[in-house]
Amino acid sequence: MAWTRKQIILALVMVVTGSINTLSAKWADKIKSKNTFGQVVEFSHPFFQADTMFVGEMLCLVTFYADLLVRRRRNARTTELSLDTTTTADFPKWIFWAPAVCDMTATSLMFVGLIFTYASSFQMLRGAMIVFTGLMSVAFLNRRLRTSQWVGIGAVTLGLVLVGISDFLNSSDNSQQDINGIITGDLLIVMAQIVTATQMVIEEKFIMKYNVPPLQVVGYEGMFGFFTLSVLLIPMYYIPGGMFSSNERGVLEDTPDAFLQIKNNPLLILAILLNITSIAFFNFAGVSVTKELSATTRMVLDSIRTLVIWVFSIAVQWERFQYLQPIGFLILVIGMMLYNNVFIVPLLRSRGVISGRVPEGAPIINGTSESNQDVTGKGEVDPF
Repeated sequence: MAWTRKQIILALVMVVTGSINTLSAKWADKIKSKNTFGQVVEFSHPFFQADTMFVGEMLCLVTFYADLLVRRRRNARTTELSLDTTTTADFPKWIFWAPAVCDMTATSLMFVGLIFTYASSFQMLRGAMIVFTGLMSVAFLNRRLRTSQWVGIGAVTLGLVLVGISDFLNSSDNSQQDINGIITGDLLIVMAQIVTATQMVIEEKFIMKYNVPPLQVVGYEGMFGFFTLSVLLIPMYYIPGGMFSSNERGVLEDTPDAFLQIKNNPLLILAILLNITSIAFFNFAGVSVTKELSATTRMVLDSIRTLVIWVFSIAVQWERFQYLQPIGFLILVIGMMLYNNVFIVPLLRSRGVISGRVPEGAPIINGTSESNQDVTGKGEVDPF
């Protein structure tokens, strides 16, 4: 079936804004500006950037209530809207605090990791979320994984190892890159996926029973995350950061210095605004793609944006071409397809190569079940 113009636009918005989200964050890390010591240095303020990211997530909440208001005015007396209103209001708001803390921790770890590693590797290594989410869904939610999903987890793990090795080889060929820094950045990003998997398990266990719409989930988590991290930025100004600190004072985060650098170089304002708006549009487009097309299409488009980020990073010489990276990326995509029951397994099943009934209780990030796409909303919303 041919796509409509609306569907094509949504797909393009998702790929473009998703790519901009990662690239703008990495661009901000590379922009130089005068700091409080009068030195011209790169903008290395990961926790401050993570806080601005939550502003973008909060915009999803604005979008959700604006859409709800429009539909309420158009269909004030319809049964459908009455049910929708009950769903969006009848739940305790405090339940978002725990996943918001996980979101805040994961986002902060990813921003710190992005400083040390490449933008393309950052995007590819996020595929580790499938491994940890699958394992946690078995351990804590009593889910059963199909054989193809275990094979998918194995393929994703192999792909992650190849991407990590490619980073090591790439840094060995580039004297400007610190090998220890690259490894540290990659490990931080993988650790962030463990936290994200924990977030999804919490959401599945405590939030999804209320059937909260995806944009509302990410919006409330953005709001809780923003206020929590904003408070934490105060003690971070005094806590030594060690090797994880890249500011001149050697603390976890120097927020006044971040504002001064932004003031001294307007390009930083542009990079941060791009990051904020792109995360909002990306989440909105992602939810819309899942609704208009399918969660399978969402996964394919997400793979395309990873490819876009990799090609762009090489084109602007943020990194060098390393042959293991596309191989690792390809294995990652195959693993994701196996895990999410996309293309490969249905093709083999249609040809009679494999058979068997899909077990009940699919894992939380399995988005191929059309009946569960709205229920597993946060699994379809990307906080970064």
